[in-house]
Amino acid sequence: MLVGYARVSSLGQSLEVQEAALREAGCEKLFAEKRSGTTREGREALREALEFVREGDVLMVTRLDRLARSMGDLQGIIEELNRKGVGFRCLQQGAVDTTSSMGRLVLNMLAAIAEFETDLRKERQREGIDKAKAAGIYKGRPKSIDPTEIQRLHSLGVGATDIAKRLGIGRATVYRALTT
Repeated sequence: MLVGYARVSSLGQSLEVQEAALREAGCEKLFAEKRSGTTREGREALREALEFVREGDVLMVTRLDRLARSMGDLQGIIEELNRKGVGFRCLQQGAVDTTSSMGRLVLNMLAAIAEFETDLRKERQREGIDKAKAAGIYKGRPKSIDPTEIQRLHSLGVGATDIAKRLGIGRATVYRALTT
């Protein structure tokens, strides 16, 4: 059986293109989620897909980075699939097919490149933050809001919208603080 796995990193992104490509490739069962792919942690659809596949199945993704962003995670997932007798294919990197020796070689090369790109992106981000700090522009993450201040304002009869405006936060943050 061909089993598809689709993932996007943020809630604002759409899974439709990946799901359509996986169906067109013949996937009979799809697992999809909107989660960061930097680690396997918290990726419930991936966990379910790995539990679902059986010997002789093939797990498919549209792009390698949809499955894993680090060499360690990718190798762990592929090892798990191999132990179960499950193959792995990547649609956009067609040479990635663990049912062949060449496919396994290409997979490992692409995984190393993907991890390298992630490291470069982190380095550039760190350099940008350091430069902004040196220029006095970067203030860092804003301090967290003290829920007791929200509750105090609410107890004085201030509405959620006004509390949010006064504190420079979203109304959802106000409501969360009031329900805890």
